[in-house]
Amino acid sequence: MNYFLTGGTGFIGRFLVEKLLARGGTVHVLVREQSQGKLDDLRERLGVDDSRIKAVIGDLTSTRLGIDGAAMDALEGKIDHFFHLAAVYDMGADEEAQAATNIEGTRAAVQAAEAMGAKRFHHVSSIAAAGLFKGTFREDMFEEAEKLDHPYLRTKHESEKVVREECKVPFRIYRPGMVIGHSQTGEMDKIDGPYYFFKMIQKIRHALPQWVPTIGLEGGRLNIVPVDFVVNAMDHIAHLDGEDGNCFHLVDSDPYKVGEVLNIFSEAGHAPRMGMRIDSRMFGFIPPFIRQSVKNLPPVKRITGALLDDLGIPASVMSFVNYPTRFDTRELERVLKGTDIEVPRLPSYAAVIWDFWERNLDPDLFKDRTLKGTVEGKVCVVTGATSGIGLATAEKLAEAGAILVIGARTKETLDEVAAQLEANGGNVHAYQCDFSDMEDCDRFVKTVLDNHGHVDVLVNNAGRSIRRSLSLAFDRFHDFERTMQLNYFGSVRLIMGFAPAMLERRGGHVVNISSIGVLTNAPRFSAYVASKSALDAFSRCAAAEWSDRNVTFTTINMPLVKTPMIAPTKIYDSVPTLTPEEAADMVADAIVHRPKRIATRLGVFASVLHSLAPKVGEIVMNTGYRMFPDSASAAGTKTTEKPKVSTEQVAFAAIMRGIHW
Repeated sequence: MNYFLTGGTGFIGRFLVEKLLARGGTVHVLVREQSQGKLDDLRERLGVDDSRIKAVIGDLTSTRLGIDGAAMDALEGKIDHFFHLAAVYDMGADEEAQAATNIEGTRAAVQAAEAMGAKRFHHVSSIAAAGLFKGTFREDMFEEAEKLDHPYLRTKHESEKVVREECKVPFRIYRPGMVIGHSQTGEMDKIDGPYYFFKMIQKIRHALPQWVPTIGLEGGRLNIVPVDFVVNAMDHIAHLDGEDGNCFHLVDSDPYKVGEVLNIFSEAGHAPRMGMRIDSRMFGFIPPFIRQSVKNLPPVKRITGALLDDLGIPASVMSFVNYPTRFDTRELERVLKGTDIEVPRLPSYAAVIWDFWERNLDPDLFKDRTLKGTVEGKVCVVTGATSGIGLATAEKLAEAGAILVIGARTKETLDEVAAQLEANGGNVHAYQCDFSDMEDCDRFVKTVLDNHGHVDVLVNNAGRSIRRSLSLAFDRFHDFERTMQLNYFGSVRLIMGFAPAMLERRGGHVVNISSIGVLTNAPRFSAYVASKSALDAFSRCAAAEWSDRNVTFTTINMPLVKTPMIAPTKIYDSVPTLTPEEAADMVADAIVHRPKRIATRLGVFASVLHSLAPKVGEIVMNTGYRMFPDSASAAGTKTTEKPKVSTEQVAFAAIMRGIHW
């Protein structure tokens, strides 16, 4: 038996070719001249040569598929079954491309089938041909389709119309549901249908423990079927006698609602399930013009667009969340009766679908998320780069190939660090600067811009910390002034200096090294926390102004890090701290992923606790304040003895890991 296929190297096509070969037939596959490599891959995949899978050179968008006369003569009278699978299945594709392929491509396929005298024409349509019909769409219905405004729905409907009205070869029509991966292997070739929501599920999994319930939408019913069911059903029906002119819904007769589908895949992906699902129809009492007006508000459109873009969900997909159509399957059930071909229940194979997506199709797999891929050849400025977090960050950026600009107050140390980084292959430019001196900051900015033109990444790391109880600081107002001068005014001066070039180039990123103390309201650190809080507030305001110009800010609420800054406080020798290298990893993550904030879970919890139950948070912090004494230097005493640390202090510090006391 001889078969001819369009779309034979596509997703459904390659599985169907395998089924047809199993019947002992020869398969002729339409392929473009420049795409014959795909056919070679298919032969290798199935372990056959060109005597079983034969290439027919042509083009879907040309008359009679662009098959030349000699090839058409060779095929004439020999094709038992002509399968037309080729189509645009991408809902995000432009209307012109969909019309050319889906409608005109079908017309060309019908012409070719007639020219070669095929005995039977099999058209793979889609449930999209029903449009957004409200109610149950039967297999014998076609003209009743409703709301075909979307290009994909309209072109799938029109392509089926071409077969019904123009095809002189006996035909059969198949309308698959949303085709996803193989139920045994999970194999899939692209993001489509429910896959659009997998990134959202993955992000929720990373943000919340699996046991935390979430809230989501219920939605309409999504008719999802695995590719192996579709192919098995088509192969069986195509070889039955007496079914010409019929249409078959290759669908799930009992489909799941959107909310159920998301919960099934959330469970498969070990993500939190939606404990509450809101049916959007409950908002039906709101007049449509009001709902549309709210949707079209500029802030709503921007927020919606940004969210969908971040999740990789085409805006057009959201119009199908409340899918209104159910599909009758009486004809399908009749022809499959007595076979073992049936739609498996989604929970039974969702895990393999998810696993294949996460291992092979997750868009993040194809993005360069390395520090090198982000900063190589980019101008990155790090202040306070001669020790601690700044030095560890500078080392990472230099190794990643950044054009590294480092600044610090002490020239000798700065030169030593620059020499060390250059010896390791870094492209390093060192400029001395006291970042608490505004004129020095301006000179630093001018020098950097004169020499490098612009700055891509600014890491505001230079800072000063003072650990002293307020009761010991009544006569030390200068502590607050000098802390604010460096931590706040110095950082803002640099941001304001480098921002004009960033805005002009529509690109730039500022990383501010803040403190977990901003989230926990750490006692003894009022001067330090206030200065960092001011910088946090400034950055939020600036981000709101520059959001649409691609100049972004990340605040890192850094937990306690073992650096020279905390060395005078000897009690920190006995409590858990991060290493500078671990802190630099957080800075690298900020540069690569550009989140609004990076903080530990304890820091976030403390912030939430302060918002919901501020008195409870205050009591916890006061307990730590009373448990840990001021340092000898803060108290104005001199001692060479290392402070004794009790088991209670160690236990408390371990529970409150990273918090400043």
